[in-house]
Amino acid sequence: QNAILLDSGADLVLYEKNADTRIPPASMSKLMTLAVVFRELKAGRIKLDDTFKVSEHAWRTGGAPSGTAAMFAPLGDEITVEDLIQGVTVQSANDGALILAEGIGGTEQGFVKMMNDYAKQIGLTQSTFMNPTGLEAEGHLMTARDLATLAKFLIETYPEYYHYFSQKEFRYRDKFTFRNRNPLVWSDIGVDGLKTGYLKEAGYGLVSSAKRGDQRLILVVTGLPDKGDRESESRRMLEWGFKSFRPFRLFDDGQQISEALVWGGEKHYVPLVGNGAIDLLLPASATGAVSGEIVYDGPIKAPIKKGDQIATLKVKAAELEAVNEIPLYAGEDINSSNFAMRGIDSLLVLAFGWLL
Repeated sequence: QNAILLDSGADLVLYEKNADTRIPPASMSKLMTLAVVFRELKAGRIKLDDTFKVSEHAWRTGGAPSGTAAMFAPLGDEITVEDLIQGVTVQSANDGALILAEGIGGTEQGFVKMMNDYAKQIGLTQSTFMNPTGLEAEGHLMTARDLATLAKFLIETYPEYYHYFSQKEFRYRDKFTFRNRNPLVWSDIGVDGLKTGYLKEAGYGLVSSAKRGDQRLILVVTGLPDKGDRESESRRMLEWGFKSFRPFRLFDDGQQISEALVWGGEKHYVPLVGNGAIDLLLPASATGAVSGEIVYDGPIKAPIKKGDQIATLKVKAAELEAVNEIPLYAGEDINSSNFAMRGIDSLLVLAFGWLL
């Protein structure tokens, strides 16, 4: 029902279907829980060997009495942060997610606020979190595109913790051995993460990522009728992505792509460049023909610093449905002009609307 496949390195969408529809993400939203945990670890506010206590709320809501996915942490026990992370990544443990939330945020709702605040910071514009588990709750919604954005963020921002997603088994308390619920980490197609999800109303979903050579693909699928379809469809789409596309160079590193109008600057235009070379992945049989437009809110007000993101290049290939949005940056500094020049710029805006 909902899907998106993107090439992470090129930051290009290869396929999408209903990718901006808000849906219950189920346990896939635990990726946001882990994003907060990893941030706290990286900042030094918590450590992997710190322990958090199993509260009655965490035990009853997400543990053995809940009848949901759990690591069966005993009530009142002290559990290490590392064990809790493994419980979440391997077993999708709801009790593990709640124990982490209460240990970091003080309360579940305190942590949920941290989740929502951090989601906004990293650009998850269509996501709203009501709990750290993904258990059914009114208003707990994400899109496939936000899930893919979140997966890419985790891979690139927290590489030191990413290995937990590919861990095949987790031995806990010498009593339980949990096997990773993501079936594709057991396959031979390069998958090294990330997270499954299931709710009756949303169907089966999976956020997966696979790497072959220098190419990494990220895939989100949701709304599938059973576990078998979730696995087979995800495998099929990843294989298609790796086999069916090749890169086309649009612009070289440092090459000026266009220019944007400037208000109140020593120059009327600022050059636009990409962050390195800009490649577009197209079907292997493609002609390479593309159409595009540059979008920005202008004129851009000076001063402008080289490297400021000020525009977006929207590119569509004849052979693809998706529109790829590539950020563009100022290619040089533009200092503010004097008062008289700013007055002239204002008159030009009033008279011509910058149709220069």
